[in-house]
Amino acid sequence: MKPLELVDARARLGSREVLHGITFDVAAGEVLGLVGPNGSGKTTALRCCYNALTPSGGAVLIEQVDSTTLSRKDIARTIAASVQEPAVSGGLSVRESVTLGRTPHRGWLDRTTDHDGQIVDRCIEQVGLTDLAGRDVATLSGGERQRVSIARALAQEPRILLLDEPTNHLDLRHQLIVMELLTVLSAQGLAIVVTMHDLRLAVEYCDRLAVLTDGDVRACGPTVEVLDESLLAEVFGIRARVDRGGRSLRMEVSGLA
Repeated sequence: MKPLELVDARARLGSREVLHGITFDVAAGEVLGLVGPNGSGKTTALRCCYNALTPSGGAVLIEQVDSTTLSRKDIARTIAASVQEPAVSGGLSVRESVTLGRTPHRGWLDRTTDHDGQIVDRCIEQVGLTDLAGRDVATLSGGERQRVSIARALAQEPRILLLDEPTNHLDLRHQLIVMELLTVLSAQGLAIVVTMHDLRLAVEYCDRLAVLTDGDVRACGPTVEVLDESLLAEVFGIRARVDRGGRSLRMEVSGLA
């Protein structure tokens, strides 16, 4: 069973159709990267996955159930999302903000348990924010807030994790920390879908890719098979090749197509 599937999904923003019947899925223990030029529909596709945008056609299946038949709480117990521009929770500390991720597992009036606290502390540590746990989120840099958003998503203990440009605003070291964390989480059985702007990182860390262009899926499959030289030239306008260096993949760019 695939935890998450988009089947001929269509979506509209106002009067304009921005997804024209796209299909892809992600398995447990896998990182699926959504890549493509700006405006190709990556973020819109991700929003459909966690029901922030209802498809105008087709279906989003969460553990083989149509997402439109599920309650928000049911979805939040299964799927967690970290968006590209997380809201600034002024007045909340990092720890308090991450603790909000426990909400789907308890009632609004229930107190936080020791078990909740242990999960929150672990998630904060995973994204490298332990030293900032007491800081007001509003005082953090954009990159630090991005990591708070990821920690809050992890605190939901989802089976499916969605991330929209998780390395945006991060310096190189923290980009690698986040991507290495996704590798660890997928190895633990999490199904992960991530939109990526940096093709090099996508090549190195994504097991499979769905390449979007103009609201369509141009190709979907194992990274090394999908990103051939002709597709890189046609979709991304670059001359490049993907090589296997040892146990990992690397992309070498030689210029514009």
